[in-house]
Amino acid sequence: MEESLEKHAKSLAAPIIFVVIIALQFVSRYLELHKKKGSPSEADIQLRAEIKQLLKEASALSQPSTFAQAAKLRRMAAAKEKELTKNQELHSKEMKLSYDSYVKFLMISKVFTYFVLILWFWRIPVAAVSEQLVQPFGKILSWRAGGSLNDNVMVGIIPWLVVSTRVSKFLCRKVFK
Repeated sequence: MEESLEKHAKSLAAPIIFVVIIALQFVSRYLELHKKKGSPSEADIQLRAEIKQLLKEASALSQPSTFAQAAKLRRMAAAKEKELTKNQELHSKEMKLSYDSYVKFLMISKVFTYFVLILWFWRIPVAAVSEQLVQPFGKILSWRAGGSLNDNVMVGIIPWLVVSTRVSKFLCRKVFK
């Protein structure tokens, strides 16, 4: 009975590890995208509307007699564009600072999770894969997990973490384009 329970736990180890790794990657990618995007503030939206209105008014004044007034409106729009750029730079710095603490915490969590998983499954096979499926890579996948048993390659924790991380990064890039 205990042997059956242990075998069942080993068979669930690989999917559970994969789910944990993919969750960490999704959170990481989510933070990365939101750090880049940011959300425009009300002041930025208002400045954009004012710039658009000023440029629209300046383009409507196309007569030689209204050239000075059109130039004045264009200069005002250029000044507002500089102000908008300054506001956006300040906002991006604030966003970067606020997300940096989350990113640091996530990195520490990843390192801790990987370390715990490696300690927990050291020299214990995480999964068994048919030797025919992984023909040239059997020895690499079974590193620190035993070798092969009953025509199955025993997959070690470190190769499984590497594969899980690569696959989850690929999936995250496809999901969060």
